[in-house]
Formats: sequence, structure tokens, C-alpha cells
Amino acid sequence: MPPDLAALDLIAFLWFFTAWVGFTVIQDHLLSGHRVVNQHLKVIRRHWMERMLERDNRIMDSQLVGHTMQSCTFFASTNMLILAGLVGSFGAIEHAHEIITNLSFTVKTSRQLFEIKILLMVVVFTFGFFKFTWALRQYNYCCALIGSAPAAPVPAEERRAMGETIAEALTLAVTALNGGMRSYYFALAVLAWMVGPLFFMLATAIVLVVLTRRQAFSLTEKVIRVQTDRLEAKDSIK
Repeated sequence: MPPDLAALDLIAFLWFFTAWVGFTVIQDHLLSGHRVVNQHLKVIRRHWMERMLERDNRIMDSQLVGHTMQSCTFFASTNMLILAGLVGSFGAIEHAHEIITNLSFTVKTSRQLFEIKILLMVVVFTFGFFKFTWALRQYNYCCALIGSAPAAPVPAEERRAMGETIAEALTLAVTALNGGMRSYYFALAVLAWMVGPLFFMLATAIVLVVLTRRQAFSLTEKVIRVQTDRLEAKDSIK
């Protein structure tokens, strides 16, 4: 263990790990039925897939899925570049350590602790890379499901059941994509560890506040909620 690894550093790391895992579990698995952006979009996707099954021409639907796949590919490629830079920094770790520790606003640390901080960023971006590639695979599965959908007209009962199935597959792909994008936010929190453990904890808390606000208290959530309620109201009339 590095000689300058203080108890506050361990507490900051545990807070970071708990915040990341806790937010992911709550957001992706425990918020079923709650009024947040991701839950609204599950409903939106179900209505989208039902409308897709009503259309003879599904080129627009393919283009929309393809656009999201391009975004996923972009983030995965960017992630690889970041990983290459971080791993490459180990080849000049002494120079990198000297530059960072000589900055006026960073905490002075041993080389061993500096390596641990860089390694943690590598782990975070590696996790993000696996999430992005898994999301891309799932988008390909969604394309197969959309391509296998029967031609219109589809009976209403069958259309609803099939729409829910395809929408759920699409939601799984989006969930993996969100997990990868979330790693960028928490990687920025890890970067704050270079300044000090207190800043690390503060940055982690700020990331939680930002992500929570965007999911539950943003103007975007309100707009999507209005559209979701309209779609559900129209569906109930039918």
C-alpha cells in the first residue's frame, strides 16, 4: 500500500464506489413506475414500436435506430482513445507524476498512489467501453427484431404484445448505453482525486446531483412527461 494513502482517501473511494453502484442500481432497476426520464422513455418506446408495426414503410424507424447506433459507436471509439492515452501514460509515469504533483492546486502524492488514481480511471473507462460495445450488440439485436416484424396490418392484440417485446429489447440497449455514458461523468469525479480526497468526494456528490436533476427535475423531464401522459391517455381511450 502507498505510504501516503490516508483514511480520507479510502473513505472518498468508498463514497465514490457506493454512489456509482447505488445510482446505477436505483436508476436502472428500482425506479419502475416512477416519474423520471428513463421511465417515461420506456413508455415512449412502446408506443413507437406499436406505431412502427402499423406502418408499411419502416425506413424512418430504421434510420432512428441507426442514428442511436452511430452515437454508441462514437462513444465507444472515443472511449478507446481515452484508454489508449491513460495506458500510454504508464510508459511515462514519472514525467506525468511530476507534472501533476507540481501543479499548485493538486495534492502532493507518492508515485504509487498516483498510479492507483490513474488505474482507477482506466477501470472506469474500461467498464464504459464494455457497456458501449454491449449496447451496440443489443442494438443489432433490435434491428433483427424490427426486421422480423410482420407486415402491416397487424392485429391490435398481437401488435401490442410484439411492440412491448421490441420496446423492451430497445430499452435494454439504451440502458447499457446510459451506463457507458454515466462512466464519463464518474471518471470526471475520479479526476478530482488529483486535487485531493475532499474534492473527490465533492465531485462525486456533484455528479449525483447533476444526474438526478436531469432525470427527475429538469425541463426535459417535464416535456417528455407531458408527451407520455398524452400517449397513455390516447391509448386508454382506444
